[in-house]
Amino acid sequence: MFKFSPSLLLRFGLAFTFLYAATSGFIEPDSWIGFFPEWLRAIVPAYPMLTAFGIFEIVVALALIFDQYTYYAAYIYALTMIGIIVSNPGALIISFRDIGLAFAALALAKLSKS
Repeated sequence: MFKFSPSLLLRFGLAFTFLYAATSGFIEPDSWIGFFPEWLRAIVPAYPMLTAFGIFEIVVALALIFDQYTYYAAYIYALTMIGIIVSNPGALIISFRDIGLAFAALALAKLSKS
């Protein structure tokens, strides 16, 4: 029987959400553009920003999957989730889940330093 460590479960669970969001952003960008605040979209072109963010998500997800720089990847993940929550206060009905993801990422960072 396989034994899955808490770290492995957290790493794969968190990585999945970033990989899903990045892939979906590439396939259906119009569904994701609205999550960038309007003030940011006024400064940076929306579609290139979404592409760059998707690549960022993939890099962080791969770091988590392959257990590379896990401490830093987990903190970056948590900060990203906090940034999404803070910059989208009107979308809390959707982004409330990101609060749990942020705390899971912080738990992973703590586990990876132990």
